[in-house]
Amino acid sequence: MFDLPSLSELLTLLPVILISLTFHEFAHGWAAYRLGDNTARNQGRLTLNPLAHIDPVGFLMMILFHFGWAKPVPVNPYNLRADPARGMLLVSLAGPSANFVLALVASLLLGIGGFQLVPYADYVYYILYLTMQINVILAIFNLIPVPPLDGSKILAGLLPGQSQFIYGMETYGTIILMILLFTGVLGKVLWPLVSFVVNIFLMISKLI
Repeated sequence: MFDLPSLSELLTLLPVILISLTFHEFAHGWAAYRLGDNTARNQGRLTLNPLAHIDPVGFLMMILFHFGWAKPVPVNPYNLRADPARGMLLVSLAGPSANFVLALVASLLLGIGGFQLVPYADYVYYILYLTMQINVILAIFNLIPVPPLDGSKILAGLLPGQSQFIYGMETYGTIILMILLFTGVLGKVLWPLVSFVVNIFLMISKLI
């Protein structure tokens, strides 16, 4: 079972999730563009407009379960200047990396503490903390090596000899993730990692 967020929680979650998912997908498109593939740019995905990236089901999952997905950015690996497997590894790493950067920025702002001088300081603190937490969740979730998540493409780049097998799991990847989610296995693995990384960012914030 899960608890539905209250209206006030929802109004806080929505902008944070939108920003987090948008930067994640934009980073994929930007990395692919820098490596020579214009597919995302030609399809209007090289943008920070959230409407271009949001997948309704993935967005709802993010609100309810604190992990979800956006519309995958289209990438043609054969347009990349790098070897296709290595290129896709770099493109796939860009999304989680963007989320870790956002989490770091939020933790640094928490450490600076300037938000205490503005109205509704407690609310601003909560927004920053939530930004840090959700971006850590999004980054770690996407690093799971199960298609269609980024982790599977990263693993395929690291193990090029197994890439055909890994990509062949694409048909069953979503089913596997749903089974892991609803049996609680995913949470037992994910949440300890999230807590560990969030604590690292909180330690960083205290060093400021």
